[in-house]
Amino acid sequence: MGILLSIITVDYNGYTDTCDLIDSIPFNEQMEVIVVDNASQKDEATQITQRYPHIKAIRSKKNLGFSGGNNLGIQVARGKYLFFINNDTEFPLGEWKNIERLIHRMESNPKIGIICPKIRFAWDNHPIQFAGYTPLTKVTMRNHAIGFGEEDQGQYDTPHPTPYAHGAAMLVKREAIEKVGLMPENYFLYYEELDWSMMFTRAGYDIWYDPNCTIFHKESKSTGQASPLRTYYITRNRLLFARRNIQLPIRFLTYCYLMGIVGLRDIAIHTFKRRSDQRKASIHGICDFIKRRDGYKKMNNIFCSSE
Repeated sequence: MGILLSIITVDYNGYTDTCDLIDSIPFNEQMEVIVVDNASQKDEATQITQRYPHIKAIRSKKNLGFSGGNNLGIQVARGKYLFFINNDTEFPLGEWKNIERLIHRMESNPKIGIICPKIRFAWDNHPIQFAGYTPLTKVTMRNHAIGFGEEDQGQYDTPHPTPYAHGAAMLVKREAIEKVGLMPENYFLYYEELDWSMMFTRAGYDIWYDPNCTIFHKESKSTGQASPLRTYYITRNRLLFARRNIQLPIRFLTYCYLMGIVGLRDIAIHTFKRRSDQRKASIHGICDFIKRRDGYKKMNNIFCSSE
């Protein structure tokens, strides 16, 4: 019997979270779990292999970012379906079996390329993080996650199409990846799953939200909610996303809005709050977009002891 499902997660200095995720997964002969150690400070791939001999752990000598790490996992995965999941997530008790429902939905319609489960935060009463997305507006690039912050009372328990997948948890058909291509690696962090979603849509595939499966998400353990590295990549990558996905002449309006209004506003706020690290991150994000470069190494050395 072949492998039906490959679960892929990327680990970067997150050994404890990764182990918590693995512990929440009941294994069977039709699945495999692949952990990509994205150049953690310690050799966490070896630690994971020793603790979980049935896990396939790969260590990269270089931090490849979210996309690159997942792409490395894709290259060794054998499953017909690939489930990409953040290492700071867990399956609630008894919830794992419901991933089969996502597979059944995908098999019911050849146009479906990606399905995302309901995502809830891991704290308090587990408020909703994601129950689908609204479309991005072309100029301001604003949208929102449906249900964000709301208590889950079953109000979003109807499956429906969504314009974009959520990178924290997405089931993807291998056949679709072979047609669409791997995740774009020029983002490093943030916006890559939105760009990948656009690639799937242009290839004729649909993306769905299906609440028949739920995961809990601890959220931003690796980068920090207010870290300069996050500010840098959000600033740079929303401009990069516009370059790759918004047609002229609207794209120039988007640039004007993101750099002339949002960028200057963020720099002013960081200056007022005396956050010189955040101000520099915003400025470098805009400059590196213009220069078409990725300043991860520079930003990491200047602002962060870890990603």
